[in-house]
Amino acid sequence: MNSNFLSFIKKESLHILRDVRTMMLVLLMPIVLMIVFGFAISTEVNNLNVAIVAPNYSDGVRQAVDRLSYNPYFTITENITNDDIDKTLRSGQADAVVVFDEDYDHLLAQREQGIDTQPAVQFIFDASNTNVAQTGATYLQNVIAADHTQQELLNMHLLYNPQMKSAYNFVPGIMGLIFILICSMMTSVAIVREKEVGTMEVLLVSPVRPTKIIFAKMIPYFIISCINLATILLIAKYMLDIPMSGGMGGIIIVSLIYLILSLSLGLLVSTMSSSQAIALLISAMVMMLPMMLLSGMVFPIENLPSVLQPLPYIIPARWYIDAIRKLMIMGLPLSAAMKEIIILSSMAIVFMGIALKKFKDKLE
Repeated sequence: MNSNFLSFIKKESLHILRDVRTMMLVLLMPIVLMIVFGFAISTEVNNLNVAIVAPNYSDGVRQAVDRLSYNPYFTITENITNDDIDKTLRSGQADAVVVFDEDYDHLLAQREQGIDTQPAVQFIFDASNTNVAQTGATYLQNVIAADHTQQELLNMHLLYNPQMKSAYNFVPGIMGLIFILICSMMTSVAIVREKEVGTMEVLLVSPVRPTKIIFAKMIPYFIISCINLATILLIAKYMLDIPMSGGMGGIIIVSLIYLILSLSLGLLVSTMSSSQAIALLISAMVMMLPMMLLSGMVFPIENLPSVLQPLPYIIPARWYIDAIRKLMIMGLPLSAAMKEIIILSSMAIVFMGIALKKFKDKLE
């Protein structure tokens, strides 16, 4: 390898390491975001207060209530009557009320025989908090359905995330967001900084070719990004209990491709910007909102209006998140994510090619 190229890598690495504040930000921000999204920002419903209405406390009702009591997601607050339901919900003493029919056991027996009857159980929720109402209803159905007689009634199965842990959804999304933001922010100022401090002229007369200058600037940031990747994967596995059932190798391969894509995108922004402030604004603000809103990280892509449906196809994070969910959560092999790998690799090549072309134009 050319000694000038190695010297340039060393120079860029030393420059990065001397900026202690930036290094602390780059290395600590992913940890903070992972912990915040993994623990603090949660769509799970924990410790749901449930009141019971059971005119006839039969053996079947008792078994169903016992299952609710033993489940850590629920707290049985009290047994009430039908007349007290509205008062209990309005006062906040309960988030939900489970109403068992007086002929609960008989109705279940009829349903087992294929006889169509009225519902044996009714869930009444305080729906002022829609997340609690929707998620809590699913939890209650799953617990009640644990009885074989109710399986015929509900017939519900949850694959890949049976406990409905929100971390399973947020971790792939926050990985996509962190890498695209951190990597693009780091590299977006790389070229612009040379112009602002007046060292671009040195590059113009240096024996290092433009292509090698680009790669020499990318390599130190790529190493830092790999450290971030290792940290995030350790937090996801050992702190957030993400299964990673598809194998660590496939997750790392897809993530490395995405890191290169993110660094290439940052370099492209750097060649197009006239100052570090503009480069940071583009990489931090202009990229962040589309990545969050159009990648499927927070909102399902299918919920977008039809006129906006094509936009997620050009969002790199969308393809990375899809691939990581397949490998990390669903436990599929790497071959199942080949479509996403091809798209991400193609995007990385395109971004890198445009960045090199624009950098050459600036040198000329």
